[in-house]
Amino acid sequence: MAFKKSLLTALALISLFVAGCSKEGNHQAGDAQKTITVATDSDTAPFTFKEKDDFKGYDIDLVKAIFKDSKEYKVQFETVPFSSILTGLDAGRYQLVANNINYNEERAQKYLFSDPVSLSNYALVSKDRKLASFDQLSGKTAEALPGSNYAQALENWNKEHPDKTPIQVNYVSDKTGLAQRLQNIENGKIDFILYDAISAKYVAQDQGLNLSVTNLKDKLGSNKDGLEYFLFTKDKEGQELAQFVNKRLASLKKDGTMKKLSEQYFGGDFVSSLD
Repeated sequence: MAFKKSLLTALALISLFVAGCSKEGNHQAGDAQKTITVATDSDTAPFTFKEKDDFKGYDIDLVKAIFKDSKEYKVQFETVPFSSILTGLDAGRYQLVANNINYNEERAQKYLFSDPVSLSNYALVSKDRKLASFDQLSGKTAEALPGSNYAQALENWNKEHPDKTPIQVNYVSDKTGLAQRLQNIENGKIDFILYDAISAKYVAQDQGLNLSVTNLKDKLGSNKDGLEYFLFTKDKEGQELAQFVNKRLASLKKDGTMKKLSEQYFGGDFVSSLD
């Protein structure tokens, strides 16, 4: 009788131990899935925007496809003013930037770029349908976000052409979105903006604006002109995340997902020509 009681006690203890191990194992498995916070300004349609509380756009849906069914990562999005995105990445608040990011050397020294995710063109947006090159911009007025590739390109032209009347660049805050800048062209407040052709055409059509969106004839000095990327920190964590993302991008391009999203949001195939 005593033996039977001892056996039952031992079995009960073993059951408790197994249950405890099971719970601990499940907890560890859950902790192993790292949360990736994606920074986006939600104001660069059709790449990134919001419908009520839902994150939408080519970049957003592509990120969702990248992390779908991942056992290693789970993803969440956060709306961040464009001017604060890189400082937040530096501080570790975000691990990935998805916001129609273009390449420049200054960023490349500090951050990691993904493989390209779309290919558009730089475009001049104005009421003058003949406006297509920098040489025609001398003395004209534009608006741009400070620190953007567009602002940098206009600033560089001014520096490289001191003999010509400079382009007047009015710097605007994140609150002055693309739609407002296009309205400022329409009402004559500024002459033009330099911007991404896909976004400019999308927003101009959405707002019913009669503006010319003309691909820029000038090359801005790199074979990366017009390419869009995701951005990561230049550390071990960022390198591991970039490897994961690039591997998934290759799969999504091969299975047609990227082309499908491009056609859905851009109205055409802006990915098949990517290397």
